[in-house]
Amino acid sequence: MYIKTMIVENKNKYICIWLLLITFLVGLMILVGGLTRLTDSGLSITKWDLFQGILPPLTSFEWNNTFNLYKKIPEFQIVNQYMTLEEFKVIFWWEYTHRLLGRIIGLFYLLPLIFFTFKRSITKKIIVNLYFIFFLICIQGFLGWYMVRSGLVDRVDVSQYRLSLHLTLAFVILFFLFWNFLKFSNYNDYKGEKIPFNLSSIFFLFIILQISIGAFVSGLDAGKIYQTWPLMNNNYFPDDSSIYKLFSVQALETPSLVQFIHRNIAYVIFFIFLLIFFIILKNDKHSHLRKTAIYIFAFLLFQIFLGILTVLSGANIVLASLHQLGSILLSLSAIILVYKNLKTVS
Repeated sequence: MYIKTMIVENKNKYICIWLLLITFLVGLMILVGGLTRLTDSGLSITKWDLFQGILPPLTSFEWNNTFNLYKKIPEFQIVNQYMTLEEFKVIFWWEYTHRLLGRIIGLFYLLPLIFFTFKRSITKKIIVNLYFIFFLICIQGFLGWYMVRSGLVDRVDVSQYRLSLHLTLAFVILFFLFWNFLKFSNYNDYKGEKIPFNLSSIFFLFIILQISIGAFVSGLDAGKIYQTWPLMNNNYFPDDSSIYKLFSVQALETPSLVQFIHRNIAYVIFFIFLLIFFIILKNDKHSHLRKTAIYIFAFLLFQIFLGILTVLSGANIVLASLHQLGSILLSLSAIILVYKNLKTVS
């Protein structure tokens, strides 16, 4: 019995390492994707070659051919018409790295999954769950190309709707991976009381919403306008738009309104967590959640501070990238809170 238990624990150990590695790679992919967007590199590769695209251009002829393909799209003709080949190589490498990471994630996820399947290291129920994640990874690759296509004709940038869908799904994959890691690494229940009214789940859902709206901010370059805080040019509501637009589809197509929505969701998230934090600190029966709550509070303050600095700087690339890193740390710590809350028994 002891040996059997040790074998099971050993299998779980390797599965945990694998899931944690993929979680890290997806997080890295999100950061590189953010930098690809911030450097306007996403349209530098105009073809989607799943296998041929593994190798970058290796000769002068191949580089010139790739550059000539880029010259045919509106972004080059309208925005970057004076770009040199050396300047093109900079944006190419960002997009190439992003796509290469996607391929690496696919392989690093699928091959061990097949191994664990044949070794019967995982129950059928969990196997289905893990293959569903692989399905999402495949869909994500398609969505990436679907997003890029939106910027190849009649636009100088990708669609903010497709960008938001692409980023949101990336975070959903990250969340599924990390949730399964938590399940494999911790089978214990927590003694205490649950946070009432599903507040931890509501808090987490608002974070997902904020991430989706953040993609609209990025897609519309909305972080480069109204470089003031807490007001938007001495007004709470942006003075270049109408309150009526806020309740229409135009809100997601107007940079100032998107920034306004992003700011206010941040305020809602902050106040929801203050309520959660107060409940946890007040009641000793929530003591098992305190350490996680403190981490979340630190990450939340860090994220808000970076968000303000990003706005004030006009979306400085370093600050904007750190802000995206903050969203990863905050959302993963929020998942831990939700997980512990669900595993709490009286």
